[in-house]
Amino acid sequence: MRNSLLKLLVIVVIFSGVTKKSIAQDTSLIVIRNSKGVPAEMKMAQLKSVLKGEKQRWGDGTKVVIALMKPNTIVGGNTCKKVFNMSANEVSKYWLGLVFQGKADAPAMFNSLNELEDFVSKTPGAIGVTGQTVGINKTITVEGKKYL
Repeated sequence: MRNSLLKLLVIVVIFSGVTKKSIAQDTSLIVIRNSKGVPAEMKMAQLKSVLKGEKQRWGDGTKVVIALMKPNTIVGGNTCKKVFNMSANEVSKYWLGLVFQGKADAPAMFNSLNELEDFVSKTPGAIGVTGQTVGINKTITVEGKKYL
């Protein structure tokens, strides 16, 4: 019980503080992957399923690890809008429900694109959403496109 409450508190803190400015600006999103387990191509429906915590393991059995920018960043706000089709508050409630019910682990959240990319490159099974072209990380094409 205490562990569940701690997870809930972490998610609330992560998803708090979204500003109108961060959501108002629109940027292209790039999906990146760790080469262990994560496919190089996906359909949008598959991507959404993974990023919504509906898929727990990749085809080779590697655990799915989700990495997102915090919603108070431009990329994070756009991820809420483009991938989840929700506001930041709605995404927060969604993840609170999943974590509280024990259906999924909360995504790793970042303030910096570089930190997110570093995490994905070092974490087997990790998939992340970023807003810039990446160097060492591998991108995922979604519906044949590099950008969302």
